[in-house]
Parts: sequence; C-alpha cells; structure tokens
Amino acid sequence: QVQLVESGGGLVQPGGSLRLSCAASGFTFSSYAMTWYRQAPGKERELVAGISPSGGITNYANAVKGRFAISRDNGKYTMYLQMSSLKPEDTAVYYCYANVRMGYWGKGTLVTVSS
Repeated sequence: QVQLVESGGGLVQPGGSLRLSCAASGFTFSSYAMTWYRQAPGKERELVAGISPSGGITNYANAVKGRFAISRDNGKYTMYLQMSSLKPEDTAVYYCYANVRMGYWGKGTLVTVSS
C-alpha cells in the first residue's frame, strides 16, 4: 500500500535551515507529482511547494519563494524540501502528499522556528 514518511523536522532558530525528506513506497514514484503542505497551529493546511514527476517543474507558495527548494530523487523514492532563512511563521507540521488515486498523506513532521 502507499506509504509516505516525513522526517527531518525539529527546532531551529530564526534564520536557520532544515531539510525535510519524504520517503515514499507502494507506488511508482517517478510517475506522480508530489507536494509539500504545512499546517500551523489554529490555521488551515496550505500548499508549500509542488514538483512534477520528473522534477523539471516546480511551484511555490509566495510565502516561501526564494527561501525553500523542493526536489526529488526518483531512484531513492524520496522528495525533499530544503528550507532556508526560516522565520517563526514557518512553524508548522509539514506533510507530503502524493496525487495517487484518491491521494495519500504522510503523518507529518513538526518544524518549530524559535529563538
């Protein structure tokens, strides 16, 4: 069955960096677009960044453009989110999403940006 497992979250100071990973299994990873979402406390889940199956096309929310970079390694069945210049408002649980059949979500990884 489809499984998505996020990792790499943690506590980081403002201005710092983190790299999130999403390990996928149970489907042909290279055939599907993938997306990172996040949900901050008390807020709705929002799209952060998306990437095409080949990795050649990416898109970002305005709030993270120029600071975050999405990528994927189809050979490793893994998607990444490199986050730099982190701000307290980036604090959220970050989820990966696979647009496979009805769609699948990981359980999320918590990123806390605080001094």
